[in-house]
Amino acid sequence: MSGLSDKAKGAVNKTKGEAKDQFGNATDNHKLQAEGKVDKLKGEVQQKVGELKDRFDRKDER
Repeated sequence: MSGLSDKAKGAVNKTKGEAKDQFGNATDNHKLQAEGKVDKLKGEVQQKVGELKDRFDRKDER
């Protein structure tokens, strides 16, 4: 299985998290800011998982 799906989901979560974080900051909503930070971190982890999957897939092809 390709890591492309994980990388795409990660990008979506990072974007969603950034939006929540910025909106929370603008409205002084600390809960929303925290949710945004969690979403961004989740997205970063998903992207790293996708990169690792791609790396292992390339190794298997050799």
